[in-house]
Amino acid sequence: MIASDLFDVPVRDDAGAHLGWVVDLRFVLDGPPSTFLARARLHGLVVSPRTRTSFLGFERSRVRQPWPVAPLLRWLHRGTFLVHWPDVAHVPSPDDDTDPGREATVVLRPGYTRYEPGL
Repeated sequence: MIASDLFDVPVRDDAGAHLGWVVDLRFVLDGPPSTFLARARLHGLVVSPRTRTSFLGFERSRVRQPWPVAPLLRWLHRGTFLVHWPDVAHVPSPDDDTDPGREATVVLRPGYTRYEPGL
């Protein structure tokens, strides 16, 4: 799977309730060193309940300018949360064409935890 395949994919809980869309991915560099940096590992998905657009970098807690762009994007993304990768039960497979009319969906495990998405 390519990481970009997860962007704009709907997210549901284990009961099927719509939670939002994947708007960003969070990675950590904690793997074994490779060339110059440690290898990246997928840490979690950022899910926005109101919009499918990216934060455009405005999720960083100290970014306040340019006004009114920063406040507008924060308002659009209110309620956005980070879900850690172990809390993801199912991701759509690009090879899964068993039901062409069915929408690809990320499904979260029961009891998943919502984390603050800001950096």
